[in-house]
Amino acid sequence: QVQLVESGGGLVQAGGSLRLACAASGRTFSGYAMGWFRQAPGKERELVSAIRWSGGSTYYRDSVKGRFTISRDNAKNTVYLQMNSLKPEDTAVYYCAAGPGLLGPYDYWGQGTQVTVSS
Repeated sequence: QVQLVESGGGLVQAGGSLRLACAASGRTFSGYAMGWFRQAPGKERELVSAIRWSGGSTYYRDSVKGRFTISRDNAKNTVYLQMNSLKPEDTAVYYCAAGPGLLGPYDYWGQGTQVTVSS
């Protein structure tokens, strides 16, 4: 059974930092991509960043470039999202997902973790 378990969300002031982690288990993810999505109230879910397990190709949406960094630890089957210089508009539920393509589709999803950035 595939499981993606996120951790690291919380409340932070604008300008602060958080690091999200996604621990993956239940199958071999080599050849897959891992993505971080977010969904704010009243808005659609959007892809924030993604990384391939093999090769390490990455994607960042424009609004987080230079502030967020995605990385992976193959030995721990864990993907991280380091978020710096956080802004109130980064407030959302952040989801980890796994799928065959860097930009999708994504087949497996975590339960989400709340990130709240206060001004």
